[in-house]
Order: sequence, then C-alpha cells, then structure tokens
Amino acid sequence: MSWQADHIFPFSAALSTGAETTHDVHVGGDGPPILILQELPGIGPETLTLAERLNAAGFRVYLPHLFGTFGKLTPKRNLLRLFCIRREFQMFWKGRQSPIADWMRALVRDIQSREGGPGLGVIGMCLTGSFALTLMAEDTVLGGVASQPALPVFGGDALHMSPDDITAARSGMARKGPGLAMRYQGDRMAPACLMRSLETAFGCHLTTVEFPGRDHSLLTLDFLEPAYQRVEAYFRDRFAQAANSG
Repeated sequence: MSWQADHIFPFSAALSTGAETTHDVHVGGDGPPILILQELPGIGPETLTLAERLNAAGFRVYLPHLFGTFGKLTPKRNLLRLFCIRREFQMFWKGRQSPIADWMRALVRDIQSREGGPGLGVIGMCLTGSFALTLMAEDTVLGGVASQPALPVFGGDALHMSPDDITAARSGMARKGPGLAMRYQGDRMAPACLMRSLETAFGCHLTTVEFPGRDHSLLTLDFLEPAYQRVEAYFRDRFAQAANSG
C-alpha cells in the first residue's frame, strides 16, 4: 500500500510555552475524520498503510508530519531530532504534557471547523499515545486511542499529563464514552506499570486491552490484526453514538 494525501496544508498554532510552530498536515479519504499522531520511528510505509486501511474502512484521515522524513523510518535520527526540538516534545516530563499538546488541541478544533459533523477521533502511538486520551477533554474529540503509550521515558508509573489534564479528559470520557489504551503484554517501551497508572487515573472511563506478545507497534511496525479491528470497531461505535444522540 502507498497512501497518497488528497491535499496537504500547513497548520500553525502556539505551544504551551507561547512560541508558535508549524507542521504540514496530510489529508486523505472520505468519511468521519480520524487524526493519526505519528510515532517515534516516523511516518513510514506502515503508518501510510494504517491510513489506507482507515480510508478503506470509510474514514477520512488527518496525518500531521511532526518530525523526520515523510515516507521513511528514521528512528535514530528522529530520536536525535527530538532532543533538538525539545521546545515541542519533552520526553522525560512527569506530571505534565509536552508543549506540543496545545498545538494538538488547536489542530483538533481546526479539523472540526473544516469537517463539521459531530466530531473526530484521535489515534496516538508510542511517543504520542497519551495525547490521544487527554485530547478527549476537547468537545470536538469523540474518542481517543492510545496505542502503546510510552511517555514519559524512564518515568516508571508516572504519567505524561497533569492532574488537571486527567480531570478534564476524564470528564470528556464520562460524556462521550471511554477512551481506549492498548499494548503488547511484553512491551518494555510501553510498560505495564504505565498502563496500570492510566487505569487508576481514568477508572471506568478507560478501556485497556493487552495482547499477547513482546513487540511494540500494534498498528504499524508490529501490526496485529485484532488490535486494528478493535480500533476500527471503537471508532465506528463512537461516531454512531454521536450521530444517534444528535
């Protein structure tokens, strides 16, 4: 598969620090919108295949290019890039989110203004996993999937979100339905203690699923069909529920 965007637009918004940043957003497909937040290795063929799968399932995909070479996997270079763009990503922060979180909040509101309808879904993976959950605080976000959430790095059971982030997201989940978090059972980069902390923070407002295996990237590099099907069913349910309530 080789996904091609219908169009690309630059999106600029402020970080939580007040500085402004701009990233290109690739858009393709028709249907209810889903935002995919890229993982550390980059937007490689596997992420593009995920976008194509979602298009084939009847969803429109928004894919912001945050770092790296589009279409290629460059994990080592990307890790070095993240140390150079720490004004956006802070991988080791405990109890608070990276500055890029405010840019993401602005982006979901922009997508809603472009698409209309009841709202959108968000998928975060690895580096961006937890953002998908906290974005559920936004009225525009109907559902969030945290696939192998891994921040903060070396954080133990600490979360990459503040108590206020948790409270706001939990309130959004209570209104719209639970978030979804997934990992491979033996994944050391997305440790079990982090999943337990998410369960404690969100309680009945978060569904967690752990699949057998020791791999990492459920939806891309180490693709697992049952995990993808769980995600697709989750979003179908979220959009159907929103349509019926409207």
